[in-house]
Amino acid sequence: MSNIPETGRTPRVQIRLVVIQVLVFSLLFTLGGRLWYLQIRNGQEYTDEAKNNGVQRVVQPAVRGSILDTRGVPLADNETRLVVSASRTELMKIKDDGKAVLTRLAGVLGMPPKEVQDKVRLCDAKTPQPCWNGSPYQPIPVTDEATTQQALQIRERAEDFPGITAEPTAVRRYTGPGKSNTAQVLGYLSPVTDDEIQKAKDSDSPFLRSDQVGRSGLERTYDKALRGKAGITRYEVDNLGRVIGEADRDEAQPGANLVTSIDARVQAVAEYELNAAMKAARKEIDKNNTGKNYKADAGAVVVMENRTGRIISMASQPTYDPNAWVGGISAKDYAKLTTKGSNYPLLNRAIQGQAAPGSIFKVISSTAAVNAGYNFNGNYPCPSSLSFGGREFKNFESKGYGSISLGRALEVSCDTVYYGLAHREWLKDGGITPKKKPNDWFYRTAHQFGLGEETGVDLPNEVSGRIPDRQWKQNFWEANKSGWCKSGKRDGSELERIAYENCLEGNRMRAGDSVNYSIGQGDILVTPIQMATIYAAISNGGKLYNPTVGKAIISADGKSVQEIKPKSHGRLPMDKKTNRQINDALAGVVTVGSAAWRFGGWPQDKIPMHAKTGTAEVYGKQTTSWFASYTDDYTIVMTISQGGTGSGASGPAVRKIYEAMYGLDEKGTQDLKRALMPKPVKALPKIQADGSIEAPSIKPYQPPKPLDPNQQVSFSDQRNDGQEQQNQQLAGSPARRD
Repeated sequence: MSNIPETGRTPRVQIRLVVIQVLVFSLLFTLGGRLWYLQIRNGQEYTDEAKNNGVQRVVQPAVRGSILDTRGVPLADNETRLVVSASRTELMKIKDDGKAVLTRLAGVLGMPPKEVQDKVRLCDAKTPQPCWNGSPYQPIPVTDEATTQQALQIRERAEDFPGITAEPTAVRRYTGPGKSNTAQVLGYLSPVTDDEIQKAKDSDSPFLRSDQVGRSGLERTYDKALRGKAGITRYEVDNLGRVIGEADRDEAQPGANLVTSIDARVQAVAEYELNAAMKAARKEIDKNNTGKNYKADAGAVVVMENRTGRIISMASQPTYDPNAWVGGISAKDYAKLTTKGSNYPLLNRAIQGQAAPGSIFKVISSTAAVNAGYNFNGNYPCPSSLSFGGREFKNFESKGYGSISLGRALEVSCDTVYYGLAHREWLKDGGITPKKKPNDWFYRTAHQFGLGEETGVDLPNEVSGRIPDRQWKQNFWEANKSGWCKSGKRDGSELERIAYENCLEGNRMRAGDSVNYSIGQGDILVTPIQMATIYAAISNGGKLYNPTVGKAIISADGKSVQEIKPKSHGRLPMDKKTNRQINDALAGVVTVGSAAWRFGGWPQDKIPMHAKTGTAEVYGKQTTSWFASYTDDYTIVMTISQGGTGSGASGPAVRKIYEAMYGLDEKGTQDLKRALMPKPVKALPKIQADGSIEAPSIKPYQPPKPLDPNQQVSFSDQRNDGQEQQNQQLAGSPARRD
């Protein structure tokens, strides 16, 4: 037992407790100070560094689906090229904004430095092509035609080319099988813009910055299906950009293939014959108007299936090479496509070219007359001219045919028959002071035929044309009245007198307006696709189809097939009897009518041909040539701006397209081995699981040798002497050559 007093240990214990307390408080103070330093003094710095830690995405672009013709022949696919690209983000970090780098790059690629710099600049309202209209954060392609040697130089001298990459990349290719072009139908691609990315971010098909998007044609209509879905690999990275690990991966899904109803062989024929017809027209003299050679400055042709509305061929002139857009278009090529002197080859004149239809409109006027109560087989006077409101309206050839039926009026294309009928209806509707509810048979019937509206073709930017009815007249007058009143003079020039008259009563339906309209002249505008739709409906019994180019969407592995079914948007306003009568009259056009001189030797008993010629007169221009035709299977409509007459300029080319499709020679003998498409193709091409397609090869179109020149009829011989023509008409032989 210790004898030490208890009070002797108290001071030492107290000292120890004090020391411990001091140590604890020191540690707490140190930790608090460190916490203040980290969270307050340098808190923002560490917050910023923490933000740099996260996930980075690496995009693997999807392979775009191919566009195939009806037999599986690629019209547009992909090929691997060495693509040299520049990153603006990296170039902007350099003192001179990368100009020296781009100049060195131009030297390696053998390109002018300015061209390389222009391709990398961003597009805006003031910047001309070439420029980059995609995301500024996306690598910008400089060329897709780099050689292996050029790519190696760039990669081996990476220190001289910061921000420059040279990688093998799949790029679009427009194959042009059999020398077919199909440019306006296929369209082209260009990079997606930031605005498009924002608009589509919440949709079921958002864009990535690496995407190329369809800008026109099928590439645009079916962009979502063709584009596929890009693959994305997400990597966890630290604040220095070092990869910590892979977070997850979405595999790229290749785009689907679009099977079209286009037949590349027929397309090649249609393009060739349209171009050849325009060249031939330019060699002929316009004896009816200007006395100069026809300009034949533009044209279009449509080949359509009658019972489905599917497009077998669609050609437009002038045209262009769609590969010009691949990898970015040059300033020179862009000017060739967009300046006034180019005559705008980007336009698809089959769906965007508007013109007065001339006499091919008479099937509508004939239907209107029947619906208004006139007998199709009645007798109607066909004098050489008629006068209304102090103006004389002539037949195109200023010839008369006596008293004839509506069917015969269609065959010989007699204008004055329709003038007379339209004038009668105009008077019944109240003339210059119309009734409260006029019948307007001729205008109403045109609307019922689908004119003045889009057909619904699966191509972008279709135009609707124009039916100049009373409402249109009123709207047009209100929009132009001030200009007419300002420039019009009662006793001035012809144009000034017209302006004066329009100022006073331009909103009224005058006699001249109605009679001129009845033969497809005046303010009416139609497109080739509209007229093809109408003539196909006459052939099939009256059903109007939405024209379609797309036939089916098939997945890259061939397992999923989504057929694009034909759709109807109504029926023609004619009964079966009227349909049969018009059908018979159109057959007469090629046997005893205005197109008979172009269809001698045609096997009418085996392949019945029906047609209507049209020659539309345009103020200040040469006449527009129209030719509308159909067999049991197909409809072909061709038009040539400032090309002459319908049978003279377009008729021979249309016949040659039919001959190629049915395998006919110039004498009408059929050889099915030579026939390109004697019947519509219903089956779809087969796509294998590996994506391969067994597509047949296509040879370039070889046009048939022309007939003996001594047996051919030239443009200048296309009209008979007046008395001889009267005699032929009375005998039932070929008459007017419209």
